[in-house]
Amino acid sequence: MKEGKQITLALESSCDETAVALLAEGRQVLSNVISSQIPIHQAFGGVVPEIASRHHLENINDVLQQALEEAQVELPQVDLVGVTCGPGLVGALLIGVATAKALAFVLNKPLVGVDHMMGHVAANYIQHRELEPPFTGLIVSGGHTVLVQVVDYNRWALIGETRDDAVGEAYDKVARILGLGYPGGPKVEEIALKGDPKKIPFKRVYLEKDSYDFSFSGIKTAVMNYVHTEQQRKNSIDVADVAAGFQEAVLEVLVEKSIRAALEMDTGKLVLAGGVSANQRLCHWLEQRCGEEGLRLYHPDPLLCTDNAAMIGCAAYYKFMEGKQDDLDLDAYPGLPMAYDYLQCKRS
Repeated sequence: MKEGKQITLALESSCDETAVALLAEGRQVLSNVISSQIPIHQAFGGVVPEIASRHHLENINDVLQQALEEAQVELPQVDLVGVTCGPGLVGALLIGVATAKALAFVLNKPLVGVDHMMGHVAANYIQHRELEPPFTGLIVSGGHTVLVQVVDYNRWALIGETRDDAVGEAYDKVARILGLGYPGGPKVEEIALKGDPKKIPFKRVYLEKDSYDFSFSGIKTAVMNYVHTEQQRKNSIDVADVAAGFQEAVLEVLVEKSIRAALEMDTGKLVLAGGVSANQRLCHWLEQRCGEEGLRLYHPDPLLCTDNAAMIGCAAYYKFMEGKQDDLDLDAYPGLPMAYDYLQCKRS
């Protein structure tokens, strides 16, 4: 490791990935180790919080050691410890927060708590070294669907959010209805490629005129009603057509509202983040629309779309560069809201 570079050690454990990363100067990833629990939770059709917490506890030390070895960094070389403090599953978050606090205490290094959603945005700083705020961001994941105006590295304004299901949650529920299993997002996307998106025209939900909010519970219900009706009529159901119709209806709303927000905010940049940003149909659709409207689209590679610690380390670095850090009484905030004092990582 080159002398003089600031080294950030970051931990992420908000859901079912135990992740540790080391970065130099905020954007250079030295290691990014992720231990996924997907095979464990597939048997239950979704994440079981108690099981997730237990496996975080079992895995965290091994993942930490692997990350240090891959980065060729020793603990005394670490300058900063960053960790996801919310939102997420409380038990899972506590494992990461407790580990980070212990490391910061033993190493006598600054501790920085990070909002998981700001971490997803920061994944784009790693992927695109030239990217700087301000820009409009669409954050889409299993638990969140929000449009934000990112003012600078540590401040954002909420433009719109889901009023019910997050888009990733809707994908999971539809996958369950169609018998596709868990995780639903990749499975729906994969089978939708084989279907006709125009065969079953599910309703697009735009809400009130000029609204930037989202609603996906209705289309989930529409899919359920369609499947049940066809079953009662003893008709065969083309799962690929249903998946394609559902996906097209959901993504059209995401794309059009995001483009409209980016044009209104007038920054010339739209940033896509979160687990659902790995959806290739969404990326291609946004690229096409951004090209038509003269906007520049940024999105991370699939590895950085998922929950990972590199994005948390990047966000922690920029928070620390503003002179902000947290005390050892930092807690886990499972319901951390969008409207809060990000700089202190505590509830408003």
